[in-house]
Amino acid sequence: MTETQRPTIRLMPKAKPQAIRHGFPWVYANEVVTDRRTRALAPGSLAVLEDAERRPMGLVAVNPESKIIARMLDRNAEAEIGVDWFRARIGAALAHRERLYDQPFYRLVHAEADGLPGVVIDRFGEAAVIQPNAAWADLLLEPLVEALVAETGVQTVVKNASGRARGLEGLDDADAVLRGGVEGPVPVQMNGATYMADLTGGQKTGLYFDQRENHGWMARLAPGSRVLDVFSHVGGFALAALAGGAAEAMGVDGSRAALDLAQAGAEASGFGDRFTTRQGDAFATLEALGSEGAQFDVVICDPPAFAPSKNARDAGLRAYERIARLSAPLVAPGGYLALCSCSHAADLTAFRNASARGIGRAGRRGPIVHTGAAGPDHPVLPQLAETGYLKMVVFRL
Repeated sequence: MTETQRPTIRLMPKAKPQAIRHGFPWVYANEVVTDRRTRALAPGSLAVLEDAERRPMGLVAVNPESKIIARMLDRNAEAEIGVDWFRARIGAALAHRERLYDQPFYRLVHAEADGLPGVVIDRFGEAAVIQPNAAWADLLLEPLVEALVAETGVQTVVKNASGRARGLEGLDDADAVLRGGVEGPVPVQMNGATYMADLTGGQKTGLYFDQRENHGWMARLAPGSRVLDVFSHVGGFALAALAGGAAEAMGVDGSRAALDLAQAGAEASGFGDRFTTRQGDAFATLEALGSEGAQFDVVICDPPAFAPSKNARDAGLRAYERIARLSAPLVAPGGYLALCSCSHAADLTAFRNASARGIGRAGRRGPIVHTGAAGPDHPVLPQLAETGYLKMVVFRL
């Protein structure tokens, strides 16, 4: 389809096209002339974005039902979005990951930062899990999957529809196995440990690859230590610490299924006898451990996004402060407290300050010895702060 055959959407005169020309990938609904023709476009439609003077700016995917009404796909307004186009984007992403990792376990596509807006793909060896979190990707899922299989050789492809963003796009929450089949958890080798990833029934895509570098960094503190991993999921920090020589580690999580996978990972790694689990609400468990007088040399808290949006920012920061207040008393003198946030609405400074307030309210103090972020398979688009969402701040108390 040529540029003249495609529908067009136009920026309002008050909109600033410079940000888009300089790489910002989104157009908000209040920046576009939303006439009847634009509102009639089906979610996921492709259109040419024009500036206020009707000059083409690129090819966008449109969703009139979303606050993000358009996502930039290609600066070439005449680009053909099909298998070859997807293969080029996936191939570029794959080349970067293959330089980083000697085994095929990583985030293969990190949405806008890899040129596929709203698309997340995690790779687990011969399997891949796709989160098509934007209407255009859901609509073009078949050529996307075909390109993924052709470019990587994966045998199994799973669609995960649990992302919060899908609801904002008006999409369903129906998971599906699109290629091949899944027979139980997939073992993943990272940081000297074996993790068990549930690709069809676990949280997100089955594993949090974004914390890999932080798991490894904390493992440097592990030799001989007693480690507490709160919100541990399938044992992220705990298993890496045990692989790094921790004397013992405890994983705390609200999900029995996740803890069972963590235990299975510990057994597969050869240190099941040094790993224990405790199921329960994290806040209540931290309070209970405090009342029991428990002490650990290293404590890590990696909660879900308490501030997933700007409206939730203040409440989220209070929750992070409370986590810090409850966990700080569990750290032995001279020990380490690592606090994490995956909330893009709470920036590093705000999160760091909330954490410090909580530690202070617990009567503890100490310097920050390390600040971590997501690994290099989660590239950050400099024009889009949301792609740099993960923070880890490590205090020595």
